[in-house]
Amino acid sequence: MTFQQIFNQLPETQASASGRVNLLGEHTDYNDGFVLPTAIPQQTIVQLGFSEQGHQFYSENLQERVKILDINHTPSGFASYIFGCIEVLKQAGYRIPPLNVYVKSSVPMGAGLSSSAALEVATLRAIRQLLDLPIDDVEIAQLAQQGEIHYAGVQCSIMDQMAASLADTQHLLFLDTRTLERRVLLFPDGTTTLVIDSGVPHTLATSGYNQRRLECQEAANLLGVQSLRDITDAKVAETLPEPLNRRVRHVVTEDNRVLEAVQGVTPEVFGELMNASHASLRDDYEVSVPALDTLVEILQTTPGVLGARLTGAGFGGACVALVPLGAEQAIATQVLKAYNNAGYTGKILVPNIEVDDAA
Repeated sequence: MTFQQIFNQLPETQASASGRVNLLGEHTDYNDGFVLPTAIPQQTIVQLGFSEQGHQFYSENLQERVKILDINHTPSGFASYIFGCIEVLKQAGYRIPPLNVYVKSSVPMGAGLSSSAALEVATLRAIRQLLDLPIDDVEIAQLAQQGEIHYAGVQCSIMDQMAASLADTQHLLFLDTRTLERRVLLFPDGTTTLVIDSGVPHTLATSGYNQRRLECQEAANLLGVQSLRDITDAKVAETLPEPLNRRVRHVVTEDNRVLEAVQGVTPEVFGELMNASHASLRDDYEVSVPALDTLVEILQTTPGVLGARLTGAGFGGACVALVPLGAEQAIATQVLKAYNNAGYTGKILVPNIEVDDAA
């Protein structure tokens, strides 16, 4: 079903935004820390038109249509993200007329690749185009974050929205989540990313994500700092009780790994930092699951792979690896076969290739 078939009109405009994969800096963003994401090829496209019957949203992927009959009641599911974007624009002083919104996306949902941020940024970009709103790309990211927090109920930080709004597939985006200072960096020489979905979906709102945030805030309070970003020596964590000591150790060492990586290390050192990141996420932060650990172990022991780790909040989702440019398809095929032979059902997401599971 097209926009025209759903709404009996042609769209006035459309915009898109990419998903993202985070190479280093996991669970540091809500601690005011440092992150290093890049965009992935998969995108979310949002088409808009004016509506005479109130806001109406349609998801091509879900084949679901939502009519907003009561603006005082936040809808659920995909509609909550779109509704949140509209509401935060209104709160910022913009008049938003009733809209027809059509969404189609190739960004995998539940894989830790920021499908929600891509939806939010694409929606805000489309509204900006339609109404000629004077908001820049950083403001779009900030509005998207507020929409997700207040209307989708996820206490997310700014990384995903900044990546969706500012990153591209050819570079790494080094972001200081406290100041929003950022730099665009090249990949380590001769490398690219490989992203494989573990086949185990995660749902941020029902996972341990919010629990980890609370633990970090409790630890910061005990240490007398605004956030764990202000701790630079992991030994400080030894003064805290379990599990807060391990949570702090992860955040501090992860921030330091990002800062080391952006100094221009070799591909081999970058890969070692990714491997150390996964071990920290598994042991100190406890956000991995057996499927992710199995997939990461296969990646790390496959010839050519420089480093690998879970990406996103964890508790399922995808893994990212650093591999030699040009070797990603051959490595991906080999890894997927081994992972499937281990009893799991994975899928190669980047590069965007089709692989015969029986191959």
